[in-house]
Amino acid sequence: MPDDRYLIVGLGNPGPRYAATRHNAGFFVLDELAGRVGGQFKAHKGRADLVEGRLAGQSVVLAKPKCFMNESGGPIVAISRFFKIPVARLVVVHDELDLPFGALRLKRGGGEGGHNGLRSTTSALGSKEYARVRFGIGRPPGRQDPADYVLREFAAAERKDLGFLVDRAADAVEAIIAKGLEAAQNEFNS
Repeated sequence: MPDDRYLIVGLGNPGPRYAATRHNAGFFVLDELAGRVGGQFKAHKGRADLVEGRLAGQSVVLAKPKCFMNESGGPIVAISRFFKIPVARLVVVHDELDLPFGALRLKRGGGEGGHNGLRSTTSALGSKEYARVRFGIGRPPGRQDPADYVLREFAAAERKDLGFLVDRAADAVEAIIAKGLEAAQNEFNS
């Protein structure tokens, strides 16, 4: 029997070297959500750190895969199978180069736009039909390689607003759970 919980996954890279980078925006949002449920991430056999709790009146499993971004799909599938959570109740929070810094877009399905974490997730699930919270990090300046850009820390000016933006993205996740994706899109797609 499928679980009525939601699985909320933040994409990022493990370890202190990547902790403050743009590519870890998904982890920042999951840390905020863990604080809201009053939980601490603990290791799970599905190669992820998990917190179980309640958000917006619903049971949730919060997950941060303990692998590099391009291998995220394996842990996501393992956790969704372990808890019997269907793809329709999966929300993936990730950084998005194709949105200006600070912009949020919520959607279900669609392409991966060159995002290796999404490509791995879609491939492992065999479906694109999961909800996404796209956290805008903007394009790299000049001719900087996008792969280099996402693995750098946010600029000082960006860091001033980062806490507010992470909080807003966490609010968007809660809105998806409480009101459904369409209502949350109407409220948060900027």
